[in-house]
Amino acid sequence: MGKEIEDKVMEALKTVMDPETGMSMVEMQLISKVAEADGDVAIEFIPSSPMCPIAFYLAQEIKEAAQKVGGVKKVRVECKGHMMEEQINKSVNG
Repeated sequence: MGKEIEDKVMEALKTVMDPETGMSMVEMQLISKVAEADGDVAIEFIPSSPMCPIAFYLAQEIKEAAQKVGGVKKVRVECKGHMMEEQINKSVNG
């Protein structure tokens, strides 16, 4: 079941667009990991720049898109490589 949900989450993340480029997070290869276990999904993403001004927004959009996938109970988004990654991760994951 894990691989199926992971694939569906990746498909859902194709709807999360970078407003500056008009490309999705998937197209830009900014999603580095999607893993699922018992309905809990972990997603890692790396913003296009360590100072990306919309990283908070993108992290929230990633989480919301993944939560809409059937079979997903909980989503944790992990931002990597951003100067404010700690604050972003706390903000988006509570």
